[in-house]
Amino acid sequence: MAATTQDDNPLLKDFDFPPFDAVEAKHVRPGIRGLLTKLEADLDELERTVEPSWPKLVEPLEKILDRLSVVWGIVNHLKSVKDNSDLRSAIEDVQPEKVKFQLRLGQSKPIYNAFRAIQESPDWNTLSDARKRIVETQIKEAVLNGVSLEDDKREQFNKIEQELERLSQKFEENVLDATKKFEKQITDKKEIEGLPATALGLAAQSAVSKGHENASAENGPWVITLDAPCFIAVMQHARNRSLREEVYRAYVTRASSGDLDNTDIINQILKLRLEKAKLLNYNNYAEVSMATKMATVDKAEELLEKLRKASWDAAVQDIEDLKEFAKSQGAAEADDLTHWDINFWSERLRESKYDINEEELRPFFSLPKVIDGLFNLAKTLFGIEIEAADGLAPVWNKDVRFFRVKDSVGSPIAYFYFDPYSRPSEKKQGAWMDEVVARSRVLSHDGISPRLPVAHMVCNQTPPVGDKPSLMTFREVETVFHEFGHALQHMLTKQDEGLVAGIRGIEWDAVELPSQFMENWCYHRETLMGIAKHFETGESLPEDVYLKLVAARTYRAGSLSLRQLRFATVDLELHTKYVPGGPESIYDVDRRVSEKTQVIPPLPEDRFLCSFSHIFAGGYAAGYYSYKWAEVLSADAFSAFEDAGLDDIKAVKETGCKFRETILALGGGKAPLEVFVQFRGREPTPDALLRHNGLLSAAA
Repeated sequence: MAATTQDDNPLLKDFDFPPFDAVEAKHVRPGIRGLLTKLEADLDELERTVEPSWPKLVEPLEKILDRLSVVWGIVNHLKSVKDNSDLRSAIEDVQPEKVKFQLRLGQSKPIYNAFRAIQESPDWNTLSDARKRIVETQIKEAVLNGVSLEDDKREQFNKIEQELERLSQKFEENVLDATKKFEKQITDKKEIEGLPATALGLAAQSAVSKGHENASAENGPWVITLDAPCFIAVMQHARNRSLREEVYRAYVTRASSGDLDNTDIINQILKLRLEKAKLLNYNNYAEVSMATKMATVDKAEELLEKLRKASWDAAVQDIEDLKEFAKSQGAAEADDLTHWDINFWSERLRESKYDINEEELRPFFSLPKVIDGLFNLAKTLFGIEIEAADGLAPVWNKDVRFFRVKDSVGSPIAYFYFDPYSRPSEKKQGAWMDEVVARSRVLSHDGISPRLPVAHMVCNQTPPVGDKPSLMTFREVETVFHEFGHALQHMLTKQDEGLVAGIRGIEWDAVELPSQFMENWCYHRETLMGIAKHFETGESLPEDVYLKLVAARTYRAGSLSLRQLRFATVDLELHTKYVPGGPESIYDVDRRVSEKTQVIPPLPEDRFLCSFSHIFAGGYAAGYYSYKWAEVLSADAFSAFEDAGLDDIKAVKETGCKFRETILALGGGKAPLEVFVQFRGREPTPDALLRHNGLLSAAA
């Protein structure tokens, strides 16, 4: 087959919306290489002509940075949602070249010196907040990118960066492959007793895709996988204790053996991160991470410990309650409840205590109704209209939706893609929001109005089975609200400086504020009642069920809080005190942390770190605490609506308008603490978070 020429490479064409339907693995090598050649020439030109002014420095720089992030973003996105071996190897080939270019750009002395000249010039105080933030951030990032290192040190630094990038790709691939590798075929219905209809439908659908074309939810065979919807269903509902044990053990040992073993990769990553920190004159990698965050290592540790103390007794009580309940149900394992029993008995106790069965609620949460309710809420709070625009932009899978966002006078202000369902063979787990393009004056299409922002929202929820729509658990509903919160901050930005528009330039530990804020609305009566309509009969969720959902909100809050605190604490420990190659292994560190964050100690063979992608293949290294840090901010922000009165529609709209004009509008153009104070009128406190979780008395 003849190689495609540069001219017909979709990655190199100009587009309003990325050609997701046309990009294939064969386009990646020539496309990225062609792009890098062009950007290198642009960078040469910029370095040759640079002056410390906006038109001669920031505008050409933004164009270079933007083009790279948009085009690489297409390739990276396809790897997350449509992974295949050809795409993997193409990315693996060009990644070092892309990193090399980023390092050259990040370490450019002429650019760095021009930014310093702006900062030191007499005109500094005439710059807008946003422009000052851009200059300060660029200087800080250049230093963290090694701009000030001597030549041999810089070479070492660059080697480390290349290797880290390669290791994190490999880490994520191993997790995906290990997750995919586990398959358990079941033919005897007794073995999967308790599994709800949705899970049986999913397991039969998996069996069909593995070649059992006659598999059915009724009669099997069923294939159990470690994909989230299946794994969670087994842990919560399978009566067969040995099945739960087998699946749990497989899950917590993913990517920890054989040729998919991530142990060595983790050790290398931690060793290289520490070396990088030392080169930059920091004591450890956590200090490097905190250099661009709101928190400091001490403040983050202090918050985690405060929340841990408030959660511990409640978590111990949670386990006692489960033991009591299991005993009352005559369970043989009641005295020796362990990891594969906790979720199962938690569900049974939840059903008995609140008379709520997650599965029975699914028909009330069909995706089309949830989306309608979410869009109505956005209209009430922020005065925006969202309409379907399918067909306007190319997509990568037939299930992907495309939407247009309009302001109150009907002008388009943004667009977003929504890819809702789990596709275990090609899509990575979890849910995320990402930017496709950011709002920008410099990259305007017509030279007059700014380019509009475009976002990705990706989830992994239960797909439609047969002719029924996707019927969601309440947790899946919360996830959609969460990702939509991120998307709103990206899309409703009023910031025209592209480098700090939307989610760009916002400190990482503040970035979860709008997403976690949106989750609170799932418990708001009018919002929930607007969504929860039975997909066949249209009847509303019964009032008593709504009240039970609200009551159940704080169910096991201590345990769930500790789980997040274990992740956040082990992350900080590995990036502060842990010595790579020292007497303590990474698993020793995890066990030590677990003594204070897990009521039931982890299994000796627990290797959850081997699939902890957030910190080894995502952006959360020495930053997982950000979820809790931002939860403090988001709960406090929501309490502004509670103070105004959630039933007072006028007050809700006024507060919503204020939230939109501050948190959602200012992007990275102002320090997040200042933005928060502008919205809330004071600095944040953790009280609202503890109150929402029913843990206030413990803290007091």
